[in-house]
Amino acid sequence: DIESKRQEAIEYFNLDPNKKTLLVLGGSLGARRINQLVAKELVGFSAQNVQVIWQCGKLYFDEYRHFDNNENIQVKAFIDRMDLVYAAADIVISRAGASSVSELCIVGKPVIFIPSPNVAEDHQTKNAQSITEKNGALLVREVELDTQFANIFNNLLSDENLQKSLSQNIKKLAKVNATKDIVEEIVKLVK
Repeated sequence: DIESKRQEAIEYFNLDPNKKTLLVLGGSLGARRINQLVAKELVGFSAQNVQVIWQCGKLYFDEYRHFDNNENIQVKAFIDRMDLVYAAADIVISRAGASSVSELCIVGKPVIFIPSPNVAEDHQTKNAQSITEKNGALLVREVELDTQFANIFNNLLSDENLQKSLSQNIKKLAKVNATKDIVEEIVKLVK
């Protein structure tokens, strides 16, 4: 339940409630290409009055922590209060691993997936496509970041109807009781 935690989240992360908050998730180790993109786009985000919580991963924290200015940009190696960061976020940029996709469906925020192309059978792209085909998120491939990202992000940021639509559609895809349902099926099969 993140709906009731927005004010707590704004205070916890010391955010400006009058600005949009972009959450960037690169996984616990980090995602080199997403980090490069965010570093390049930071001036643009600030110019659009967007504050950024950037989880760059522990492998990249030393490289990017100098961008942390506690005003518009917070750079984190790791985020331990995911409930609060999700509550604070207006837009999310994320990889598309199974756990991330599952969590983001439950959270129901507008998402831009940037799948890792360096995974077995390109499964992250398939994960992202399963959501984007149902109009629940946007997808930008790494090879398209330099040419497509800015337009896609700017369009999402300026279009509140698109934000609402993506949020509603991704939330419909959430499997909140997935673990319980799987266990019940296993128990049936065992019997």
